[in-house]
Amino acid sequence: MVTDLRSRLAGRAFAQVQPVAFSALKTFDPSLNALEGLLVQGVTRHGKFLDIDLDGLHFITHLARAGWLRWHDVVPESRPRPGGKNPLAMRVALDDGSGFDLTEAGTQKRLAVYVVRDAAEVPGVARLGPDPLDASFTPQVLANLLAAAGRSQIKGVLRDQSVIAGIGNAYSDEILHVAKMSPFKPATTVLGEDLQRLYDAIATTLHDAVARSDGLAAADLKREKKAGLRVHGRAGLPCPICGDTVAEVSFATSALQYCPTCQTGGKPLANRRMSRLLK
Repeated sequence: MVTDLRSRLAGRAFAQVQPVAFSALKTFDPSLNALEGLLVQGVTRHGKFLDIDLDGLHFITHLARAGWLRWHDVVPESRPRPGGKNPLAMRVALDDGSGFDLTEAGTQKRLAVYVVRDAAEVPGVARLGPDPLDASFTPQVLANLLAAAGRSQIKGVLRDQSVIAGIGNAYSDEILHVAKMSPFKPATTVLGEDLQRLYDAIATTLHDAVARSDGLAAADLKREKKAGLRVHGRAGLPCPICGDTVAEVSFATSALQYCPTCQTGGKPLANRRMSRLLK
């Protein structure tokens, strides 16, 4: 998404920012109006936060689980109205008539927008752990993070943005499948060959995902991501590696998927929050 937006926004200025779901805006100074007329200087990301730099002010959004960015070559003329089941959270119109909507499906509204002078002013950005795609992220860095996590389950450690930035529910499932590792394995037991296998799985899974999305428009990214997944969201389907049936563990607000043969020695994981491998 960053690459696609970088090309679309280059040389453009924000003409108008229209809030629709006012709960999505988490800051008040600078105001949204302060962005109008400012030229886009760059687009980057901090973990799962999208950062649009406008002449030194930063328009930062976190799409959360059900959020999305929808691009318009021509922004609709009708003014969006709040309320009801409208998924639209915010609309941004550019000086050439194009623009984008920030939308969020469902009833749990977690999409967030911040306007700040420094990205570090956003609490979630300030708390982010190291970027696993950065050259400074070495096996020793990963080893130190896992040691600090103690007996925490490796699935939760990978998803914790304050530990490692940018790995969510889907890619943590994919990484653990590539690493042939149980999602409930304690972090401190990931040592030696296990550690190297996990490190390699993080690198290959994320780099492959970036390569597949390169050049795609934002509207095509979700479809591409889903098509490239091997276990996440595929409960009940055959594992593409061994053919076993992909299994699922459900929690209150999320679920994980894994292959029993590839990851847990053929043993199923109990379907409750604090499960351990069944014996």
